[in-house]
Amino acid sequence: MHRTHGDGTFNLDQFREIGKNVVFEKGVMIFHPENIILGDNIYIGHQAILKSYYKGLMTIGNGTWIGQQCFFHSAGNITIGKNVGIGPSVKIITSYHSEEGKKKPVLHSKLIFKEVIIDDDADLGTGCIILPGVKVGQGAIVGAGAVVTSDVMPYHVVAGVPAKTLYIRK
Repeated sequence: MHRTHGDGTFNLDQFREIGKNVVFEKGVMIFHPENIILGDNIYIGHQAILKSYYKGLMTIGNGTWIGQQCFFHSAGNITIGKNVGIGPSVKIITSYHSEEGKKKPVLHSKLIFKEVIIDDDADLGTGCIILPGVKVGQGAIVGAGAVVTSDVMPYHVVAGVPAKTLYIRK
């Protein structure tokens, strides 16, 4: 038997909630829209993938801009605040495989879920990766290509692999 999560096509009435003036560019794919809440005035760029999960929740606040080819996987919940800028090709991941030693392949080990929170007015640079359990504080900036493995304090600017604080915005 062949199982699939579908092809990512969606109808607006499938969302848990959807605000006014939400723009979906060509090629956007949405999985489990029944677990996605979208505020007002949101832009979602070409070929972005919002992959909710059958038991996870994705919430995106008013005025948020999501660039082309982003990938959000909300198995462990994603909460994105208001007026957040998210550059092209950003990845937000909320699950990982547990370490079960040599007992079985990692692929078949238990999934661990951890929420990601992006607070209001934050900015995620092109190609950055936000890993499970991370909170990006209000007004923080994540540099292009950064891999964020731990919380980013409000108004801090981080970059690098792994991301480290460069300075604090005044």
